Amino acid sequence: MILAWLGALMVGLSLGLLGSGGSILTVPLLIYLVGEQEKVAIAESLGIVGAISVAGFIPYALKKRIDWKSVILFGIPGMAGAYLGAFASHYVSSTFQLLLFAAVMLAASVMMFREERPRRSEEKGSSIAWWLIALEGLAIGILTGLVGVGGGFMIVPALVLLGGLSMHIAVGTSLVIIAMQSATGFIKYLDVLDKLSLSVNVNLMLIFGLIGAAGSIIGRTIGSKISNRGLRKGFAMFLVLMGGYIIYMNV
Repeated sequence: MILAWLGALMVGLSLGLLGSGGSILTVPLLIYLVGEQEKVAIAESLGIVGAISVAGFIPYALKKRIDWKSVILFGIPGMAGAYLGAFASHYVSSTFQLLLFAAVMLAASVMMFREERPRRSEEKGSSIAWWLIALEGLAIGILTGLVGVGGGFMIVPALVLLGGLSMHIAVGTSLVIIAMQSATGFIKYLDVLDKLSLSVNVNLMLIFGLIGAAGSIIGRTIGSKISNRGLRKGFAMFLVLMGGYIIYMNV
């Protein structure tokens, strides 16, 4: 289990440094290192990442580095999408969910390999059509509920490119949105698991959540002292390897 706890620390570090990537690590960790059943792992991932995101966004909120307008425009449709995605998960196989999850990992790696575009100033806030932000929030929410990813790797670019936020504001805002979506998806997933006579491991979630929360604080602290560009490239390579492994195991 030591590898699993180290993995939980990596989940927190990823969320603290990049505002994304936590759930992409959590699901395979729970399945391949802890041995959880696929649908249970997805549900537990939502609860764990949601808790870590709450711990992660509090420092940003205290420093007023969260754009609350974007939280409303993106987060509320995202919560509705997460509920719909969790509801739909009852009607698809675990293999389909994991293959979709692997596709998401590969898509995330492509986005992390891409060079970052120039950001607008923090003071400008959201400036693009609100319905585009809301629509992407709904789509990412559905994905969150269906395969257990927080969607930060898509939320952060969307907030930057559509919302006009700086990277620092987008990361903090993303953590609030991830927490909202994950909580909604997790609550619905409990109902889905109950119908399948399955349940989550609360003790495991608490340990993962506490270690991950500590990691997010560490990640936020050291984030300004290391190259985000190099970190993104390394994380992208890891996603390619893990995505390929999941496809290999399920095809």
